[in-house]
Amino acid sequence: MINCVIIDDEPLARDGLANYVREVDFLNLSGVGENPLELLPLIDRQAADLVFLDIQMPKMNGIEFLKILQKPPMVIITTAYPSYALDGFQLNVLDYLLKPITFERFFKAAAKARDYHKLLTGNPMGSVEDYFFIKCGGKFEKIFFDDILYIEGMQNYVTIYTAKGKYITMLSLKSLEEKLPNTGFIRVHKSFMAAISKIDSIEPAEITIAGNRIPISRGYRDTVMERILAKKLFDKK
Repeated sequence: MINCVIIDDEPLARDGLANYVREVDFLNLSGVGENPLELLPLIDRQAADLVFLDIQMPKMNGIEFLKILQKPPMVIITTAYPSYALDGFQLNVLDYLLKPITFERFFKAAAKARDYHKLLTGNPMGSVEDYFFIKCGGKFEKIFFDDILYIEGMQNYVTIYTAKGKYITMLSLKSLEEKLPNTGFIRVHKSFMAAISKIDSIEPAEITIAGNRIPISRGYRDTVMERILAKKLFDKK
């Protein structure tokens, strides 16, 4: 889990980024502020692994703030001004996001931070936190959590659909559900589980993941809608 903070003087920008953070299961929002000085104690204690940092702010702009940090955490610049890109990269920022920021672009930057964090902490891709093995045919297959799209259960076996292909193993859906991170996966039907971050669209009776239509049963519908859409639906009030 990566602890991150958001520093931006615009309330709408802060709220939008905070909603994005909550949608990414490997990010934890540990602080929000409208200027760098508010969160400096948190950063000095190295309690923040990642900072989403605006540039144009009162009291101290983001570039000035980066220059005074002795041991800066990972930094992703968020700004409406592309002219600061060179300054940012000279200060070794991890990425540079131009406002308005789409979720797709945000997630790419967050994934870059996740991979870099694993290198810094000596926890490379393929650690026990990120994958598991299943017996598939006559061999054991490694499955990364991030590769899973959805899972279908059929009595005594499950089919795990991933970005790389599908894998069939002798497990019950219930036993697999108990072993998966509950922040990243959700039961949508007695025979189906879905990776929350891979859901492309939701209809009353089904969801779509990578072009595949997966049913939502009546008993799970309210939970699915509440968990997936709560605080993530931009709607006209």
